[in-house]
Amino acid sequence: MSETKSDSEYTSLVFTLDSIDAVAEAIVEQMKHKVFTIVGQMGAGKTTLIKAIAKKLGGRDEVSSPTFSIVNTYLTHSKHPIFHFDLYRVRSIEELFELGFEAYFEENGFIFIEWPEHLFDFKLPEHHSLELEVISDDKRKLRLKG
Repeated sequence: MSETKSDSEYTSLVFTLDSIDAVAEAIVEQMKHKVFTIVGQMGAGKTTLIKAIAKKLGGRDEVSSPTFSIVNTYLTHSKHPIFHFDLYRVRSIEELFELGFEAYFEENGFIFIEWPEHLFDFKLPEHHSLELEVISDDKRKLRLKG
């Protein structure tokens, strides 16, 4: 893992997949908000990164992609739930409201949102933005904002 840039706007890291636990730890250490959006092409490792972060947050459950369920809930040892959304299949803000999306923000949990471009006009509370870029088969670039 190598830090390529860090300022008040964002932190940028280049890492290999075998160092993802260290990346997750760095994210948790910098965490100011409990809400994260995660952007990256299909196969970039969004769910893999969330899995590593959930582990660092004390997650007890197996993390898997909620592509078909749209949301998975995981428990932590501290009893703060982790809500993991995959909005890839959501086609309108009305679908978000049908899912009860806004109610998840009233819980005292962590929220990870894959495919945030499918939020439409939904206004998120303060949050971190994670952008994953594929550099090679085993190397990624991460930009953390917020």
